[in-house]
Amino acid sequence: MLEQLIKKYLMTGAKVDPVKFDQPDLLVSDLGLDSLGLVEMLFEVEEHFGFQIADPMQFQNMRFQDMVAAIEAEVRAHNNGELPEIQMPDSSASPSQ
Repeated sequence: MLEQLIKKYLMTGAKVDPVKFDQPDLLVSDLGLDSLGLVEMLFEVEEHFGFQIADPMQFQNMRFQDMVAAIEAEVRAHNNGELPEIQMPDSSASPSQ
């Protein structure tokens, strides 16, 4: 679920093409994020879990899957080894007409 949260932010907030996530060796640097974009993505994760991730720039040269695993490890470290449930925003809701 953490991976879906990150992907959702990247596709909606950072306008990353969803097709990029089909690449098994996708690098974070291939997402087209500048350092501010990377920090904003991590802020989204931090907001959900209530702690700040140290050294956001550590992720710039990682594969996307390795970044997700590293973030999950930090989340678990702050939650006694558990990955708290993630409430995903309902993207299926459509505005009233």
